[in-house]
Amino acid sequence: MRVMHVMAGAPEGGAENIMLESVLALAETELEQHVVTRPDNAFRIRRFREAGIGVDVAAFNNAWPFPTRRVLGEAIRTFRPDVIEYWMGRAGQFAPKEYRSRQIGWYGGYYKLARFANCEWHIGLTIDLLRHIREQGVADDRSAIIHTYADFEGADPVDRASLDTPADAPVALSLARLHEKKGLDTLLDATANVPGLYVWIAGEGPLEAELKAHCARLGLGDRVRFLGWRNDRGALLAACDVVAFPSRYEPFGTVTVDAWAASRPLVAADAVGPAAYVKDGENGLLIPKNDPDSLAKALSAVISDKALAAKLVAGGRASYEAQFTKSVFQRDSLAFYETIVKQAGPFPG
Repeated sequence: MRVMHVMAGAPEGGAENIMLESVLALAETELEQHVVTRPDNAFRIRRFREAGIGVDVAAFNNAWPFPTRRVLGEAIRTFRPDVIEYWMGRAGQFAPKEYRSRQIGWYGGYYKLARFANCEWHIGLTIDLLRHIREQGVADDRSAIIHTYADFEGADPVDRASLDTPADAPVALSLARLHEKKGLDTLLDATANVPGLYVWIAGEGPLEAELKAHCARLGLGDRVRFLGWRNDRGALLAACDVVAFPSRYEPFGTVTVDAWAASRPLVAADAVGPAAYVKDGENGLLIPKNDPDSLAKALSAVISDKALAAKLVAGGRASYEAQFTKSVFQRDSLAFYETIVKQAGPFPG
C-alpha cells in the first residue's frame, strides 16, 4: 500500500511532532510513503529521508496557491498513492477534489469540516475530537480515533550539569510552546511556592520575553531554565522528576503520553484533552486550570511522596500500554487505511 502525507504546519510544534513520529513509525511497516511539506524544518525533512521516505516541499500559501497545487498534483501523479492523509486544516485546504474517495483529514484540534471539504475520511486524535467531527455531519463509518504514541525506549538522560541544574535537585519539565494557552505563567507562580524546585521549559513562542520577565520578577532566575525548542524530549524526560502540564486550552496534549511512556509522574491542569484521559490520583494528578496554589501543592506532593509518585508512574504506564504504544498506533492506522482502499480501490491506472 502507498500512502502520501501532506502537512503545512509550523516549523515546530506538538502536532508537527506527531506527524513526524507517526510517519516514522509507519515506515517500520510494509507501507511505501511519500511526504509533501513546507521546507522550513530541516530536521524533519532529514529524518524522513533517512527513513527512505521521499519528500517534496511547497509553500502552502493560501494567497497564491497555484505553485503548491502544482507540486502536490505532480507528487500524486508520480507516487500514485492509495491513500492521502492531510495533517491539519491548512494542508486539507489543498486536497484535490478528484481524489476525495481516498483522502483523509487529520484533526489535532477543533477544525471546521470545511477545511477538509475534499476529504471523505476523517481521523480525530481524541474522543472529543471524534465527537466534534461527527457533530459536523461526518458518518461514523467514515471517521475514527487514532491515538498518538510515544516511544522513548533506551533514551539516555540529558546531563543536568549541561543545563546548570544540580544533580540532586527536584526537576519539573514542561514541554510547551511559549503561548498564553499553555499556562506557563501559572507554572512560574507555582514554582515560587515550591522551595528548591528547578523547572525546565522546553519550547519557543511569542511569550518568551514576557515569561522571562515574569520569572525575574518572581526571583526564579536561578531555578528556571528556558531551553528553547528541543528535539531530545526523551533525554529531558529521563532526567526530570515530574512532568508539569498546566495548559489552559488543550484538545489533547501529547505531553500526557510522553510522561506515561517515559515513566514519569504527571501533574496536569484540567483542560478538556488531559481531563478526558488523566484519572486523578491514578495515572496523574489533575488540578484546576489557572490555579498556582493547587499546582504548587501537587508538585510538592509528587516530589516529597515517593509512594505517590510510584503509583502515578505505574498507572500512567498502564494507560500507555493500553492505548498509546507504537504497535497500537501502527495497527489502528493500517486498519483504517485498508478500509479506505477497500472502498476507493487502488490508485487508478
